[in-house]
Amino acid sequence: ISISCLCLSLSVCGVVLFLSCYTLLLNFYYNWKILHTKNFTNLYNKKLMMEFNSTRGNWTGFTAYSVEIVKNRNNPLDRIQREFEKKVRKSLDEITVASPTIKLKSVKKSSNRHPAMLVCSAYNFYPKQIRVTWLQNGQAMTSGISSSDVLPDGDWYYQIHSYMAYTPSPGEKITCMVEHFSLSEPALEVWDPSLPVVEWIKIVVGLCGMMLGFVIVSSGFIYYKKKSAAYMTLRQGEDKIILELIDCKCNKFQHCVIHLQLC
Repeated sequence: ISISCLCLSLSVCGVVLFLSCYTLLLNFYYNWKILHTKNFTNLYNKKLMMEFNSTRGNWTGFTAYSVEIVKNRNNPLDRIQREFEKKVRKSLDEITVASPTIKLKSVKKSSNRHPAMLVCSAYNFYPKQIRVTWLQNGQAMTSGISSSDVLPDGDWYYQIHSYMAYTPSPGEKITCMVEHFSLSEPALEVWDPSLPVVEWIKIVVGLCGMMLGFVIVSSGFIYYKKKSAAYMTLRQGEDKIILELIDCKCNKFQHCVIHLQLC
């Protein structure tokens, strides 16, 4: 039993005990007071409704409405029971019920030595009692299953995680079934072996980044080639330079020094 349910039960019992004692004392005082009167009559619009006789120690009703009231007056325990039922119904209506949020995902892919691992998680449910079952092609699985305890979130809600190790085979159907008080029927979450939406988004973003990088590199290369071609064209368009030989000296090692002059 959770702490919240225990506190609620103690509160309801405390309220009921207080009302019971208060009702008994009130009836005792009321009966003690009217016992000193031999006969007590109740009239409405000059019509006799009910009468109390101290000799018999009970009430007598004379109309359909007063007969129901007399039952309460003559049987205080019945009145207490009805008050208790009223308080319990009101308390039950105030209890919050939250249905679980279910997520099924893969935490480990299968390899030659290790099987695949799936986890089925249920979040934000109340009350605490819950049941998680794994189904393979509609049949309940018992091997390779492990579950965590029902963990409190700290905000009156709970969560639970159930793990299943299995070897994938073509055409099989893996289902996580969750049963909870808030659900009119068990919730079924079917495992889809294809890539999740998040993984597809990562792939698309990566491809877009690669394409953007390719466009930037290509643009830089084209720009460089155009600049190089323009420089070569400019050099080819310049006037020819005329040089005049002034002097030329060579040594025995056949090293020559040439002096040139612009014309």
